[in-house]
Amino acid sequence: MRILSPTVLFIFAACSAFADGVRIKDLVEFDGVRGNDLVGYGLVVGLNGTGDGLRNAPFTEEIMSNILERLGVNVNGEQFRPKNVAAVLVTAALPPFARAGGKIDVTVSAIGDAKSLLGGALVMTPLSAADGEIYAVAQGTIIAGGASVEGDAGSVVSGVPTSGTVPSGARIEREVEFSLNDLSRVRLALREPDFTTAARIETAINAHFDGGVAQMIDPGTVTVDVAATNARSTAHALGRIESLFVHPQHRARVVVDQRSGTIVMGADVQISRVAVAQGNLTLRIEEQPLAVQPNPFSQGETVVVPRTAARIEEEFGTGLAELPTGSNLSEVVSGLNALGVSPRDMIDILKTIKAAGALHAEFVVQ
Repeated sequence: MRILSPTVLFIFAACSAFADGVRIKDLVEFDGVRGNDLVGYGLVVGLNGTGDGLRNAPFTEEIMSNILERLGVNVNGEQFRPKNVAAVLVTAALPPFARAGGKIDVTVSAIGDAKSLLGGALVMTPLSAADGEIYAVAQGTIIAGGASVEGDAGSVVSGVPTSGTVPSGARIEREVEFSLNDLSRVRLALREPDFTTAARIETAINAHFDGGVAQMIDPGTVTVDVAATNARSTAHALGRIESLFVHPQHRARVVVDQRSGTIVMGADVQISRVAVAQGNLTLRIEEQPLAVQPNPFSQGETVVVPRTAARIEEEFGTGLAELPTGSNLSEVVSGLNALGVSPRDMIDILKTIKAAGALHAEFVVQ
């Protein structure tokens, strides 16, 4: 029996695909303009018998008791055994410059043994940041993206029914204090640090404002003197900067995902002169059991004797593929495809070419 790998997928990326370049806002993060993560612990009610088993999740009973106590219901000494409630963790991201009264989306995930959150409603849940302060309150009907069906002898689960979202389910109650206009200098942090890209960003900003406004500090940081831009405010200056276009430079990189057989190569990948020969191994296992009959009138039993024939066959490709010095991406792919290799073998060949020092690119294996 021979096992074949899935079809390989090539994605070709070109750095200079757009004549006008890339906007600076798509390459950098502005210092101070950032969001904040929020988290809360809450309760989902209204489930159709798919909630937590309170014997296995006592914290669900505890939070349910606390909520009822706050609503004026005395539950001391009572035993709860409903199956329509579930304890959940609620997460959200507070965007930069969010104002009180605005709404944000929240994600709800079960932390007990609930089977599904479909159709449930999240009870009012405060959301806190890393400083322990409450910045939003979440509540609303959960939209779950899965389904679960269970019978006496089996069950079927589609998607992830124990996690869902509440669109615009949290209302912002507290703002993050940050005054952008008080900044005299703003740092631009590159998402992918590169000396050439940082220098081009510096040049583009200085050319736009006709002066030494920007300065490259390192491959990941460019500082801007806001006062020297003569803009009405820091926000106006950043608005003009983020719309400028530059041509970014990226390191040559080959990314391989062994699980899916995906290979992604950048357009700047170069290959030195190298020859590649590749062979495949075929494993063949054949079972030929033999039935042995007892002698006549011996009152014995028929015995099946197993017999296995196993062999390994090595099949070579069409021959030797030679890639000249300075081969580009299309030539590399054409040369490897000429061997008729499988996706898994393609990954091994790229690893070997990298180990031989002929692949001039960063090799990332996931």
